[in-house]
Amino acid sequence: MAVAEPFLTLHPDSKKQGVRIEKAKYDVMRTAILENLQRHGAMTFSRLGALIEDLMQGNFDGSVMWYYTTVKLDLEARGEVRRVPGSKPQLIEAC
Repeated sequence: MAVAEPFLTLHPDSKKQGVRIEKAKYDVMRTAILENLQRHGAMTFSRLGALIEDLMQGNFDGSVMWYYTTVKLDLEARGEVRRVPGSKPQLIEAC
């Protein structure tokens, strides 16, 4: 059985640490987040999460919302997505 390749995520708050997740799960979630933001434009955290949950339903091993949140924070830290300043509720857009 193959060993899952680990990946250490980053956190946009430098006082907090990222977490170690499977690289394959990171890649699937990253692609889903970025493709949905490119297709639909800026959207709320909740709306994007709902789209991701629908997309992953039955095809993802683990908590979709936990991985979504973790990878979204990593993408913020890497400058691939950003929170739209002053938006309430929080809007997320691709950079």
